[in-house]
Amino acid sequence: MAVHLHWFLPTGGDGRTLVDRHAYASHALGRARQADGVRAPDIAYLAQIAKAAEQLGFEAVLTPTGTWCEDAWLTTVALAQHTERLKFLVAFRPGVVSPTLAAQMAATYQRITRGRLLLNVVTGGDAAEQRRFGDHLGHDQRYARTDEFLSVVRGVWSGQPYDFDGSHYRIEGGLTALPPDPLPEIFFGGSSAAAGPVAARHADVYLTWGEPPAQVREKIDWIRSLAEREGRTVRFGIRLHSVSRDSSAAAWSTANRLLDDLDADTVAAAQSALGRSESVGQQRMLALHGGSRDKLEISPNLWAGVGLVRGGAGTALVGSHDEVADRIEEYHALGIEHFVLSGYPHLEEAYWFGEGVIPVLAARGLLPPAPQPLPRTAAGGGAPLLVAGGR
Repeated sequence: MAVHLHWFLPTGGDGRTLVDRHAYASHALGRARQADGVRAPDIAYLAQIAKAAEQLGFEAVLTPTGTWCEDAWLTTVALAQHTERLKFLVAFRPGVVSPTLAAQMAATYQRITRGRLLLNVVTGGDAAEQRRFGDHLGHDQRYARTDEFLSVVRGVWSGQPYDFDGSHYRIEGGLTALPPDPLPEIFFGGSSAAAGPVAARHADVYLTWGEPPAQVREKIDWIRSLAEREGRTVRFGIRLHSVSRDSSAAAWSTANRLLDDLDADTVAAAQSALGRSESVGQQRMLALHGGSRDKLEISPNLWAGVGLVRGGAGTALVGSHDEVADRIEEYHALGIEHFVLSGYPHLEEAYWFGEGVIPVLAARGLLPPAPQPLPRTAAGGGAPLLVAGGR
């Protein structure tokens, strides 16, 4: 079982800070703040990240979905024109689009990109966020709808007219005239009792946030058991941030600097907002640090500082390149195959990880040899690539 490495596209903005200026600093505190070091998610900057990820050997990039993000479908299909091999793990919410239309969109996407689409199903754990998109179902009902949604998507991908009569969807003769080839792999996450059976029935890859290894092992055992009852096999992935440097001391110094602009009010506002989430996974993330800066290293090289102000994935692998590789190998031994990584800023951290950790993993036999650099197109072709703040 090889390790598959993926990076992240910050379509809600990027920068040298953890503060989510959109969701917490300005709106929650009721005043505008200067966003130092924040980069807009324009297509030129996102293309830099996508090209870097491709050159460094990442297989795909995850694109998020939500109020503060650019649309994942439109952004990534544009970026596909700037890349050649890179796949796009497109996050989307069932319930805000017809499942037949989603199946058709995926089929079109595969033809446009020559098969570079992966799907990340986000059922949604924040009721206020869901209501912004016109979705008023409760938590468990949303997962029940996702179950039906994915049944329809797979049904209409068959190439034959498909009928479905459920609680949330009634489809008559649903059809994708030209099914996607290949079928996009479906990534799915969820830590609640309502989420597990849906993952077991539909997920190709079950994706968890970066909890300590013992907790991740419990999740793997849980989903694997549910999948076996369905007669299926599910593979596993994990979502983590990364701060990797040439030395452990340098990595921890960088991680600690990310906390420098987090005042008590900002952390409190973020924790209050995140605490209202219905997502069981989000509550598990919050429990790792309890809103306190004390003891943020919750497991060797696993740092919970990101979760002080950021929703979703709240932990980072922090350490030397060898130490980060050790932790990846530890998760891999549990059954984790896909690693979806990120870091602030995403362009520079892609290079730190790609040039530092990927060669270590390859030397350990966990990865194939790094891909050859893309052909140079500029005249002369000898100038080195310089990245601000990189190596």
